[in-house]
Amino acid sequence: MRVPLSWLREYVDLPATETGRDVQAKLISAGLEVETVEQLGHDLKGPLVVGQVLTIEELEGFKKPIRFCTVDVGQANGTGEPQEIVCGARNFAVGDKVVVVLPGAVLPGNFAIAARKTYGKTSHGMICSGDELGMGDDGSHGIIVLPQETEVGKDAIELLELVDEVLDIAVTANRGDCLSIRGVARETAIAYGLPLRDPALLDVPGPNAFGYPVQVSDPVGCDRFTARTVTGLSPEARSPIWLQRRLQKVGMRPISLAVDVTNYVMMEVGQPLHAYDRTLVQGTIGVRRAAEGEKLVTLDGVERTLHTEDLVITDERGPIGLAGVMGGANTEIADHAESEGTTDVVIEAAHFDAVSIARTARRHKLSSEASKRFERGVDPQASAAAAQRTVDLLMLLAGGTAEAGVTEVIAPSAPHTIAVPADHPDKVAGVVYGRETVVRRLQEIGCDVYGQDELIVTVPSWRPDLGEGNDLAEEVIRLEGYENLPSTLPKPPSGRGLTHRQRLHRRVGRALAGAGYVEAPNYPFVGEQVFDQLGLDADDPARRVVRLTNPLNDEEPALRTSLLPGLLAALRRNDGRGSHDLALFETGLVFLPREEQGVAGQLPVDRRPTAEEIAAIDAVLPEQPRHVAAVLAGAREQAGWWGKGRPADWSDAVEAARTVAAEAGAELIVRKGQYGPWHPGRCAELVVVADGTERVVGHAGELHPRVLKALGLPARTSAMELDLDVLEQVGDDTPRAPGISTFPVATQDVALVVDAYVPHADVEAALREGAGELLEAIRLFDVYENAEQLGDGRKSLAYALRFRAGDRTLTVDEASAARDAAVALAGERTGAVLRA
Repeated sequence: MRVPLSWLREYVDLPATETGRDVQAKLISAGLEVETVEQLGHDLKGPLVVGQVLTIEELEGFKKPIRFCTVDVGQANGTGEPQEIVCGARNFAVGDKVVVVLPGAVLPGNFAIAARKTYGKTSHGMICSGDELGMGDDGSHGIIVLPQETEVGKDAIELLELVDEVLDIAVTANRGDCLSIRGVARETAIAYGLPLRDPALLDVPGPNAFGYPVQVSDPVGCDRFTARTVTGLSPEARSPIWLQRRLQKVGMRPISLAVDVTNYVMMEVGQPLHAYDRTLVQGTIGVRRAAEGEKLVTLDGVERTLHTEDLVITDERGPIGLAGVMGGANTEIADHAESEGTTDVVIEAAHFDAVSIARTARRHKLSSEASKRFERGVDPQASAAAAQRTVDLLMLLAGGTAEAGVTEVIAPSAPHTIAVPADHPDKVAGVVYGRETVVRRLQEIGCDVYGQDELIVTVPSWRPDLGEGNDLAEEVIRLEGYENLPSTLPKPPSGRGLTHRQRLHRRVGRALAGAGYVEAPNYPFVGEQVFDQLGLDADDPARRVVRLTNPLNDEEPALRTSLLPGLLAALRRNDGRGSHDLALFETGLVFLPREEQGVAGQLPVDRRPTAEEIAAIDAVLPEQPRHVAAVLAGAREQAGWWGKGRPADWSDAVEAARTVAAEAGAELIVRKGQYGPWHPGRCAELVVVADGTERVVGHAGELHPRVLKALGLPARTSAMELDLDVLEQVGDDTPRAPGISTFPVATQDVALVVDAYVPHADVEAALREGAGELLEAIRLFDVYENAEQLGDGRKSLAYALRFRAGDRTLTVDEASAARDAAVALAGERTGAVLRA
């Protein structure tokens, strides 16, 4: 919400010395988030005056239209002579009043104005557009043309209110009252301890039987509907400069007088309004839910198929507006500047259900200034005053006449009251405020308060967010100042700390960070098309997802079953921005739907839920194991004077998996595999042994070229993903001191020739088992393939075997015997033979 300080001063008598920064500090202290204070015109320097165009000469021979003008600026130039100006705009004519900046002035952006020769003429200044003065778009996309009654030579800086301060407030979802000058003025008045001149306090005539006929069929969706009629509006009437400038300052574009007035009152009072061309409305105005298949062309020109839950405004033909969101094109107000502009209007000021409007706006992807306010809460008591304010302005500015008929359809409702102990804010804040302070602060925000120790508080109509005692306590605390709350650190009970699972997650993160990876957390939402891009089979379990009822993004309506989509998107984004050497990781939950879908019940709020109630909730939630994943691209080791460097490859992804398994104390079996996005020949299947059976916990390796192309990833991108919860279950991360033997090690190297398809993991397992207890370590140090020496489809695997006994020095015969036993078992199981 943008709030001009000049507009705010109309309702609160702020001291003349108070600046926008001062007001910002006060409002922040009161709990409003004032993001910035924009200084309009702070770098603007005159002379900037009103001029009248006397002559226009069209200059020929240039690529674009150029005009040489003489403009009467009165005595502003010191001579009284016409000012000669070259201008390229064409939206003005002889006799028009325009804004002229004279030599010596400085426009926003430190643009100094001086006489200069251009297009064969000398231009002594400029005829200005709104953009050049920092005013924003006025709809003309050209020179500012002022009303004919504007005085020549008048200071345009004052006339156009170019110097001002605008507070930009980020209004939270519960403070819809602050989406108006009225609401912000109330908070400002409270912060300064000054009285408020409420713009909604107007004399409003009561409803009668002569008003425009209205029928509300859904009192839940619309509990209040006010209709007023104004006739005889002048088709030539335009919005005055002050009204246009205020709309521009709050971020709205002036359109036409009737529309501008409704927008102005909405910004002033907070009540969205809509004006219908009375001649285009046929019969009674109605409010109901849309029928299946009904269509409506909204003011933005889009034909929309309505949903049965949409609340619509109708006449005898059908829908004429999407209630609380946007009006229909079939009753659109015509521009009053046109000769056949609208002269009779019906003003709608209604109060709609917040949830209904929010759902409609999201369903049609149509967020408007009106819907933003309705879904955050609008004061239902302000509708009649807002309608009256609109009628008054239309009569004042367009010479209209208000019809005597006043329509008000109101659903019966009682004011909301809350019973709360007088010392409740004291208990919440840990500060003794006292009853007098509590009552005074609640009365300042508009509450009626009765009682002594037990207060009966009637909430004001403009604060629908105040629903219980804690909300009232929050109001007292924020107005007394959050900064005045004492800083008291909680005292945790002794003997508690991080759980084993939390400690493991932290160790894994530190280990990967120490290995050069950067943590990149991602949102847990995915679109199902990513599974096709990853090359998953049609029956892959990862394709079964949990879909969100109300997703933040319609393109990502499901919860992830893998961490890779988010990580790969982060890698692609960073690579596209020039960071080509990347190593990213993430630990996070994935969401796996259960075979039987259930509906969760609601837990009680007046007591602690029982273990059975919590278990019933858990039973219908999706399984949420924690995974860890890493992706790599570009250089793994940088080149420099120390060496050539090395690109990242599949082995780095496998090593990242080994690092994670080591932190969990789990023994990871790495063997050849094939799955989804990985390259079939460069994919490792990662296995652990749980309860005597092998269990696949992830994969690592280089991604398939088709996946890289589909996702727009760098060549040779590698990745790994592991189920961290399973590693925790099978691992034993109890720290163990290494055993140091005083006896020497005996090393034996063997080179075994096997078929090319035989996995190294199978050969190593056979060697390890065959060597027996004397084997201390085994390491593959060479892989060799040569058809001439080894034969077609054969490869050589060279291993270093380390033997050691804990109680003696091994003899050569003992080490050799252990080696021979290992080779024999490898030959029996894998067909391996010693390489000659």
